[in-house]
Amino acid sequence: MKFAVIGAGWAGLAAAQSLKEAGFTPTVFEAAPLSGGRARRVDDTKMGAIDNGQHLLIGAYTETLKLIAKLNPHRHADSLMLRMPLRLENGSGSFCLHAPRLPSPLHALFALISAKGLNLSDRWHALHMMTRCRLNKWRGTENQTVEQLLDCFHQSSRLRLLLWHPLCLATLNTPPAQACAQLFLNVLRDALNALSSHSDLIVPRVDLTALWPEIAAQNMQMRYRHIVREVLVEEDHIAIDAERFDACIMAVPPYAAARILLSTTHPEQFNDLQSQLHAFTYRPIATLMLQLEQDWHLPQPLMMLEENSISGHFGQWVFARKEKNQLTIVISDAEDFLKHERSTFVSNIAEQIRQQVSQHPKCLSPLPQILSHRLIVEKRATFSAVPGLRRPDNKTVWPRLTLAGDWTDTGYPAVLEGAVRSGQRAAQVLLKQLVT
Repeated sequence: MKFAVIGAGWAGLAAAQSLKEAGFTPTVFEAAPLSGGRARRVDDTKMGAIDNGQHLLIGAYTETLKLIAKLNPHRHADSLMLRMPLRLENGSGSFCLHAPRLPSPLHALFALISAKGLNLSDRWHALHMMTRCRLNKWRGTENQTVEQLLDCFHQSSRLRLLLWHPLCLATLNTPPAQACAQLFLNVLRDALNALSSHSDLIVPRVDLTALWPEIAAQNMQMRYRHIVREVLVEEDHIAIDAERFDACIMAVPPYAAARILLSTTHPEQFNDLQSQLHAFTYRPIATLMLQLEQDWHLPQPLMMLEENSISGHFGQWVFARKEKNQLTIVISDAEDFLKHERSTFVSNIAEQIRQQVSQHPKCLSPLPQILSHRLIVEKRATFSAVPGLRRPDNKTVWPRLTLAGDWTDTGYPAVLEGAVRSGQRAAQVLLKQLVT
């Protein structure tokens, strides 16, 4: 059979890889000149290969990690990714939550009980919340927000500032007052209510395209720089820009899927799907890469930063890149910082790092001078993870067409694991309907 995949992001290539393992070689259409989608390599003239956004994986991303291992059989995982037990620490070191290598759930309990910077009441309320959520099988109430969930368990303002709000923004890219509590609970469940290794933090050591997408793409029929204009769904085939295929997996963002599907032969069949696709709203993520004058070490490979918008201290997380003289700062739910005066914006965030990290006991030297920078703002980085959002299933009304993407009904927010799982499931559905 002749299969097509539209989109060479993590969802599309995971789908294509599943089809390849089933004995087919799909044709993959991709508008960009390389694979990876919103988690891809960007070549910078001064900093080399960087990513269009810093991504953090966790040990619970089992399907993503299996895929990386499968496509890198001759490389040790340590050469591809830095993996460490859960550790959330702010720049000054005044707050630190660290999970030791203990069986689950003892590792999470120890982390909460021993957390530095929280008083006894904070630790008790955080522990009580986690225990009750576990007893409730990680189910929230209908249309509940993260803020409402925290209210239910009387989480203090300090707990919210240091722990829950940063985690919510990092995983859902949506403010706690608007974010879906159930999606947040799903992330906590998979990270904390499983093997202790599932809460590990994993930072790629290579660029995101090299991690696995470009390896997968080598075994596909790739059509780079091809923007699909028309998909016609017929009873016995699908025509993609007038080229005939037996079946197709559409792995593009909702707005692109809605545009493409407008051209289908029988639009009355997917009014409900169109309404779902148009219901999505989107939130940006800003990533700032800094090139330093000389090598400099963060006390930890990734650290939390305290925000102060009045001072221009917008940074939320800072990562040490594999090059010792580079840093990456991430700002979730970001405004369009491209409109800011650039030198002031960069100097303010540098001052934020300088002030906060200099207070850390393990900081050995002040932040060096910044030689260059690169700011990337992904305006539609993720969908808004709000309560009550109806997300489409992978299966559609057409047996020959399935959907893939982190925006489909994965049970996760817009994270890489959701993208990979959605692609795999879209391929499985298609193969079940047409091959078996």
